[in-house]
Amino acid sequence: MAQATAALPQTADDAPTATIQLAIGGMTCAACSARIEKVLSRPPGVLRASVNLPLETAVVETDGSLSADDIEHKVAASGYSASERSG
Repeated sequence: MAQATAALPQTADDAPTATIQLAIGGMTCAACSARIEKVLSRPPGVLRASVNLPLETAVVETDGSLSADDIEHKVAASGYSASERSG
């Protein structure tokens, strides 16, 4: 008896991702960090964004379609500075 096998759909967990770490400048309060986190979460391709006010950092996980420059420009457009952090 022959068995039919179907290919399993690829889950989101199987997709490659890229993590971008940024140093953020100009944040002075929790509202600032919340605004930046909201800005970083909006673009298509962003899976997750997290901003840390005391450390002045942000971590953005993407589907690989966005570069650090793309993310930095989004932050700059909202009135803050950003630069990619290594490691």
